[in-house]
Amino acid sequence: MTDSSIVTRFAPSPTGFLHIGGARTALFNWLYARKHGGRMLLRIEDTDRERSTEPAIAAILDGLKWLELDWDGDVVYQFTRAARHREVAEQLLAEGHAYRCYATPEELAEMRAKARAEGRTRLYDGLWRDRDPSQARNDIKPTIRLRSPLTGETVIEDQVQGRVVWQNENLDDLVLLRGDGNPTYMLAVVVDDHDMGVTHIIRGDDHLINAARQKQIYDALAWGVPSMSHIPLIHGPDGSKLSKRHGALGIDAYRAMGYLPAALRNYLVRLGWSHGDQEIFSTEEMIRAFDLSGIGRSAARFDFAKLENLNGHYIRHSDDRSLVTQFERVLDYVPDGTELKAKLNDATRAQLLAAMPSLKERAKTLIELIDASYFIFADRPLEIEPRAEALLTPETRELIGRLRAALAAVDPWTAETTEAAMRAFAEANNLKLGAVAQPLRVALTGKTTSPGIFEVLSVLGKQECLARLGDQAPS
Repeated sequence: MTDSSIVTRFAPSPTGFLHIGGARTALFNWLYARKHGGRMLLRIEDTDRERSTEPAIAAILDGLKWLELDWDGDVVYQFTRAARHREVAEQLLAEGHAYRCYATPEELAEMRAKARAEGRTRLYDGLWRDRDPSQARNDIKPTIRLRSPLTGETVIEDQVQGRVVWQNENLDDLVLLRGDGNPTYMLAVVVDDHDMGVTHIIRGDDHLINAARQKQIYDALAWGVPSMSHIPLIHGPDGSKLSKRHGALGIDAYRAMGYLPAALRNYLVRLGWSHGDQEIFSTEEMIRAFDLSGIGRSAARFDFAKLENLNGHYIRHSDDRSLVTQFERVLDYVPDGTELKAKLNDATRAQLLAAMPSLKERAKTLIELIDASYFIFADRPLEIEPRAEALLTPETRELIGRLRAALAAVDPWTAETTEAAMRAFAEANNLKLGAVAQPLRVALTGKTTSPGIFEVLSVLGKQECLARLGDQAPS
């Protein structure tokens, strides 16, 4: 069943990168809209002019594109709609649902201190709520405050949290318009969601108290309140608030660590949402299965090991050509990536593609894939790892020289023919295959671990293999 009237929105503040929690919120909004044939809108909430930055906006847009979460229509920038927000504040004022407050900063500070000392959550005491407008002060630029109900309850029927109730006596007359004429976040969000036709608000449960305040604005304007779903935040593996050591990084950091967009989407969808015991979801399966009732109320725990294992699954099951493309893309974000990119040409791409079936079996990230493919791009003479260097004794170097002579006669050069030649060499010299393969591996890759040695021989080709063996054989 589809409902094209459904509209969700992702509304980040551009005061920093697109973090993992924001990415999950965007994904949930995207999935819900796509499942119902509706639309997901993107709004940049840049009303905080001091902290909003262009690089942060660019990082948010770039992160969403990398995750392949597309939005519908143009990006809406909240600050450009300030005139509309002021218009609504003036409307509330004219209808008696708001009033001008001329309290000084000193008076407000005194009110807050008194309320806190008395244990009250309502910090503003209504000083200007019922004053005669003739008492207005010329030396103060007034704010416009909502005339909130003093009794009764404000209720949200939340799709995740259930029925949430606030006593109105504990909620302040919140500021809608500051003294400088700039609208507050609370007002701007309500007006924008209404004007953009948002039907479903899906966001972190740190916004739950905002929902109560925003509901009061909706009620004052006699506007319908969108369906609300406040999803639990993501915690670290130990249950504490997510920090950088746990994974509270920008999406760009996950890209640089070599995660695939599809794997990260799959990991994020299972953070706080479940569908039976299923762990692996294609994008189509996610869209079909996603529903708000599957979101739990308790905080999800971020687990790097689980993400790595999932990413490894996606790498193993990825098409080889698509992995070569992902390999190239990640080079823009890793140390030495530029140097490696310069070595990519038709020949090395073909070698990388030929090696991919073997490379991807062991790699959990694209970084591990890059590391394992080093032998393709290495300059001669190879840089030998210290552990591998220890294996290059005079005896093994002499063995490499004899092995080179045996391999020089192989024609045609394939994984099968080189394997046959190596086995024949080992048997003729009364050696186990491993005793021949390990020195060969070191001479060809500079490492003690690599893809299968016969794949390495095949991928590098006869000329390069004989040259590398010659570098390590006795002169």
